[in-house]
Amino acid sequence: MTESAAETRALDLAAGYLDAIRAGSLDAPGVTRASYGAGERLAHLLAREAAEGLGLEVSVDPIGTLSMTLPGTDRALPAGIIGSHVDSVPHGGNFDGAAGVAMGLAVAARLRHLGRRLPRDLTVLAIRAEEMVWFPANYLGSRAAFGLLPREAPDTLRRSDSGRTLADHMSEEGFDPDFIRQGRASLRADRIAWFLEPHIEQGPVLVEAGLPAGIVTGIRGSLRHRNCRAIGQDAHAGGAPRRTRRDAVIAAATLVAGLDAFWTAQEAAGADLVCTIGEFFTDATRHAPTRVPGEVRFTLDIRSEDVATLARAESWLATAAAEAKARHGVTMDYGPALHVPPALMDPRLRAALGAAAAEAGIASMNIASGGGHDCVTFAGQGVASAMLFIRNDGGSHNPDEAMEMEDFAAAFRIAAGAVERFG
Repeated sequence: MTESAAETRALDLAAGYLDAIRAGSLDAPGVTRASYGAGERLAHLLAREAAEGLGLEVSVDPIGTLSMTLPGTDRALPAGIIGSHVDSVPHGGNFDGAAGVAMGLAVAARLRHLGRRLPRDLTVLAIRAEEMVWFPANYLGSRAAFGLLPREAPDTLRRSDSGRTLADHMSEEGFDPDFIRQGRASLRADRIAWFLEPHIEQGPVLVEAGLPAGIVTGIRGSLRHRNCRAIGQDAHAGGAPRRTRRDAVIAAATLVAGLDAFWTAQEAAGADLVCTIGEFFTDATRHAPTRVPGEVRFTLDIRSEDVATLARAESWLATAAAEAKARHGVTMDYGPALHVPPALMDPRLRAALGAAAAEAGIASMNIASGGGHDCVTFAGQGVASAMLFIRNDGGSHNPDEAMEMEDFAAAFRIAAGAVERFG
């Protein structure tokens, strides 16, 4: 078969897979594929059928991870893995995660149609339960596959929509929660040569740049405070003069403005940084238009590819808290901090992706990933890891995800060329 014909058949397979899982998981205005639920089950079933149609070796581990393998010439070598997850947020878009599984199937299909074998096995992986909206655990499926989840997780994690445990839902789907309880693993870092996760971009950078694909430099780590409080003192809006007020709103607003200025300065100095205050509110049952607010609650989400930048942000928050106390008489209690380290992508794999893009004549750019992905788990286990972003208009985690198949095709050419370079 010619290269052109093999590519066409591979892309048709990917498009058909994406159309079929969308049709089977429609939940207006988007799609819903709950972790260990019906939509995720369907997406795994259809991926398996596509893989079996290609003659790939198919296996499922005790937690439901689907492996679809094109044998290499030396099966003793550690395998290369390409893939992602297929669960979605409620009423979400069709491409987040699933585009990576479709890409893996397309890359394997191209090799199969061309009659080529890589030096090592190529495994397309469909991972379970990446979206934290369902169970309160980061990268649940990939961490479980590596044996990294706490042993009590099946019995303590409950799904947000049903209130039932992870163990309940796993058992209902025919899987074995004892696999996690016993600390077992189905993936071993020493048996993985590399991991590639193709994924839609979840922001507007590629759209703004007019480019179909981006080579991810790293996945941002984060400093998160989910229970912040600015604590001052309630007072009468008319009776309390400025000099005596301990106004929590003014102090918190000053902190937010200061954080924005810090962010601007760091960006101007070339640092990678994004800052978000996702919640900011007073207690409506306690405060009123005629009352100086004595407490404000808010959240902080600060992300960067660079550990030193995150440390500077943490130091800035401590200084800002001291200034709020001195200037406004308001205590800044940030509550517990959640630190997630950055995951830098392997430079050799990035170079191979760049070389494949250049050979295919496809313009791309280096880009940081603001969202977390299963790739974090692989990189954290010492696996050489890479991500390839596909242009996607309309954002993500919403029904407006709008990846065009032309852009998918461009990213496919990069991925296919890079996989052969990865060896």
